[in-house]
Amino acid sequence: MSSLARKLQEQQHEQRQQIAQPERRRAARQKVTPGERVIWMLFAAFLCLGAVQIISTQAEIYKTNKDIQKMKVSVSEMQKENGDLTVLKEELSSYERIMAKAEELGLKFDDKKVKVVH
Repeated sequence: MSSLARKLQEQQHEQRQQIAQPERRRAARQKVTPGERVIWMLFAAFLCLGAVQIISTQAEIYKTNKDIQKMKVSVSEMQKENGDLTVLKEELSSYERIMAKAEELGLKFDDKKVKVVH
């Protein structure tokens, strides 16, 4: 009987070893292959390049909008200055002012010598 008990212990020991081995395999971590590393590195590089491209494009758009706003301010200032100069021209070319300036310079208005041209 002792040999029978020994055989039974050996069988139980073999079963335990067979059960324990698959558990060890499941616990082992699978490593990333070199091909997968290259793919992930390329993906990260394209992602970074895309981000840089978007940021640089937005910076150019911001600069262009800033230039447009400066030009709009410049145009409105020029329009205001042109309006002021037009009003000044109207004031300086008034009939009364021209007559006053002519009398100041010693010129006299004579209706008989004036010819009206149409």
